[in-house]
Amino acid sequence: MTQVAPLLVLAFLAITFLQSGYDKMKDWKGNVEWLNGHFANTVLAKQVPFALGIVLLLEIVSGVLCVSGIIQNIMQDVVIKGLGFYGAILSCVTLLFLLFGQRLAKDYDGARTIVIYFIPAVMLVNWLS
Repeated sequence: MTQVAPLLVLAFLAITFLQSGYDKMKDWKGNVEWLNGHFANTVLAKQVPFALGIVLLLEIVSGVLCVSGIIQNIMQDVVIKGLGFYGAILSCVTLLFLLFGQRLAKDYDGARTIVIYFIPAVMLVNWLS
């Protein structure tokens, strides 16, 4: 029987990143405008669209890998180190990028929020390794 906890965390990360990526694509201009102000006094001030594109790519690939991991684990009927594991790893990397940006912008409340997402992502890496 497939363990449920890893599948729930995979679903959590998939929803988190796919919804966030969708929002970035749907309102690219608004996100760039807001982030230009957020990073105005940082080394990313002139790199906001590029940085946002990298984060968007990381979020979409993380989300797709997490969904693929759910499907793979359900089809195998056992938790395996497969696509979900890579989704978990990339999710952690994505969250570290976001954390770095929040710390760079001195948005400590935003950075603290990212830690809330990072904890289950690291737990998932442990479960699937």
